[in-house]
Amino acid sequence: MSKQKKEKQPPVLGRLLEYAGGHKWLSVLGCGLSGVSAAVGIFPFVFVWYAARGILTPGGGVPAGLARYGWYALATALLSAAVYFAGLMCTHLAAFRVATNMRKAAAAHLIDLPLGYFNANLTGRLRKQIDDNAALTETLLAHTIPDAVGGIVTPILAVVLLFVFDWRMGLACMIPMIIGLVCLMSMMTGTGMKFFEEYQRAGERISAEATEYVRGIPVVKVFQQTVYSFKSFHAAILSYRDLASGYAMMCRMPYTLLTVVLNAMFLLLMPLGMVLIGGAADGWAVLADLVFYIFFAPQLAFMMERLMYAVNAQMEAAEAVNKLEAILKESPLPEPAADSGSKPADSGISFENVTFSYDGAERPALTNVSFHLPQGEAWALVGPSGGGKTTIARLIPRFFDVQAGAVLLGGRDVRSIPTAELMEQISFVFQEVRLFKKSIRDNIRAARPDATEAEILHAAQLAQCSDILEKTPGGLDAVIGAKGVYLSGGEMQRIALARAILKDAPIVVLDEASSFADPENEAKIQKAFEALMKGKTVLMIAHRLSTVRNMDRILVIRDGEIAEEGKHDELLEKGGVYAAMWEEYQKGAQWKVGGAA
Repeated sequence: MSKQKKEKQPPVLGRLLEYAGGHKWLSVLGCGLSGVSAAVGIFPFVFVWYAARGILTPGGGVPAGLARYGWYALATALLSAAVYFAGLMCTHLAAFRVATNMRKAAAAHLIDLPLGYFNANLTGRLRKQIDDNAALTETLLAHTIPDAVGGIVTPILAVVLLFVFDWRMGLACMIPMIIGLVCLMSMMTGTGMKFFEEYQRAGERISAEATEYVRGIPVVKVFQQTVYSFKSFHAAILSYRDLASGYAMMCRMPYTLLTVVLNAMFLLLMPLGMVLIGGAADGWAVLADLVFYIFFAPQLAFMMERLMYAVNAQMEAAEAVNKLEAILKESPLPEPAADSGSKPADSGISFENVTFSYDGAERPALTNVSFHLPQGEAWALVGPSGGGKTTIARLIPRFFDVQAGAVLLGGRDVRSIPTAELMEQISFVFQEVRLFKKSIRDNIRAARPDATEAEILHAAQLAQCSDILEKTPGGLDAVIGAKGVYLSGGEMQRIALARAILKDAPIVVLDEASSFADPENEAKIQKAFEALMKGKTVLMIAHRLSTVRNMDRILVIRDGEIAEEGKHDELLEKGGVYAAMWEEYQKGAQWKVGGAA
């Protein structure tokens, strides 16, 4: 598996530059300018050597040449800095374009993915994969790659210079560089690379779990729990800690040795220089060479640090691109052609021998489920948690495709209906309400962007939102979550119901839409349900059995199958699963504090 993955993965730089579009040439130009800057940056040291030789060598003509060499050194240093600045300007422009295009590509692809994808992928992980990983590539393209080009050009010229003036001192400078490269390779390949990949994955896990934990803080505080109550978050923290410390310990010895050799070139250079000066007939010339190497050796250490950061950034960017492209490789559900068939005959819903399993699940979520919900009727799904009720609801708007059987809408398989057309037929309000940090008007209008002001206000009134508009400053213009405009769970649910009412789709799917409402909000939500369900084909999931007593039909779902079906009174007479659920519900409804029932 890993071998196949490596064969399919081109170099990370090439994959990144594909996102640059017409700005690719800026990255190439910037790297070229960085190489030129590195080459020009060698000349100040050459001119320093000429000046040192003139000073230290008897009859070296110092007064005539020293000022000239000083100006040459200053001019080439300034030129190197200017060229480097120009190169970074180019690479930054290209890097920002790449990061922007990567985010746009991922966001555009997410729009095409089935809704079920977002149930299986936590929002915190998706945010990190798109936003944080795209940001990591900016550093690589804007700084690290051009610096690496300079780090490659510098040693090529450095090797020439090191052996031009005095090969023995050049060798003394090269030995620490070779040791440093060995240390660097030991950290960045093999086990080190595997550690780094696991470390990156642990970072994603902790980001995703942290997001879910923050969302659950109100529950944690109410029940006086701690972080340990979120076992998955706690496990992610421990995993991140173990991997971070393990990677650090693995790199401890090579990194320590690398740091020592990069900062200890003088340990070999100075004693060797003294020996060479003492044994040379022209000691002043050797001393001038030593001055050059003393000035140049720190540049070699700086070059090694650049290479080290470049390799590390390349590893981060490669992992970041892999994670981002993992999203892009997710396949949307097959999309039929816009003219692939006739319109659905009506708004009736049929399940024909449907079997469905979630990825990685040990057993099917649904097994051979069949029923027909006629147009205009309102049916309810009840049953124990985990029985498959929500799965049935999610298969209707095609969150997923079934593995066997078919889901039909008006006699037409939902897989043959284009997504836009299918979404026009269905309004769904789920247990977890999603509102945008926009005005109440915009949140309602999301269902139908071309709706008039009067239609939006009418939908809000039918959803029993009049009291919300009266208490919030600005009414429909109030921005949810800003300037003190905060809504309760029940109020948010009513805004979501107004959105569904405005859409006016022939099919309505309600999944525990009143589960978080207090008694006052629940009464208003029930009135909103009446407006929403009027004349529609309705499928409602509910745990509060009092809300389904008057439904046209009730399906009892247990272990992925239809255990019972019928009207409320019929099911009570059967004395089966529903009757037992109703008895337990009645006991719960009559329960009083202290046992005074």
